[in-house]
Amino acid sequence: MFTGIITGVGRITVIEALGQTATHGKRLTIVCPPSYLDDVTLGDSIALNGACMTVTTLDQTRQQLNVEVSAESLSKTAGLTTPGPINLEKALRAHDRLGGHIVAGHVDGIGSVSHFEPTGESWELHVVAPSALAKYLAYKGSIAVNGVSLTVNRVTDLADGCEVSINLIAHTVQNTALQTLSVGASVNLEIDLIARYVERMLSPAAPGLIV
Repeated sequence: MFTGIITGVGRITVIEALGQTATHGKRLTIVCPPSYLDDVTLGDSIALNGACMTVTTLDQTRQQLNVEVSAESLSKTAGLTTPGPINLEKALRAHDRLGGHIVAGHVDGIGSVSHFEPTGESWELHVVAPSALAKYLAYKGSIAVNGVSLTVNRVTDLADGCEVSINLIAHTVQNTALQTLSVGASVNLEIDLIARYVERMLSPAAPGLIV
């Protein structure tokens, strides 16, 4: 479980194939900020651009870790197959503040950046979401973009999905890997967990519901 509050920006430095075919995944080496791994142990969960992964190798001295990402996860996420900066969030502890919103670390779909420009002291980000996610996105609702908890300012329905408009304060841009986004970039999207359950409970086709 996560909150969508990024706790560090790491960098993917090495990507190794775990096998010879497309059915094999990748092993990622990620260098983290100084002291970031001081309270991390093997087997811990960590979100990489919003995708929950397990720490399989840890080097405290070099402040780097390894995760193994399956081919299935690679096919359902963005930003895990090329070297570069990546958002990091450690798993939520029971006594931590819930600063963003409840984030599971399970990517629901891939969005595409359609606009990213400064506006006054802030930045305006537009992301086109696929049609399967459109019904879960609402004005003032929550969405995680590459693991960052954000508030939807506007939703515009499209023939093949919807476009959400999001305002980013300068602090968010400066302290996350969102600063590297450009028009056309693919981003990981996770819808609000509550919206997912509400839709399921209200669906007339849902089997086994008690009414």
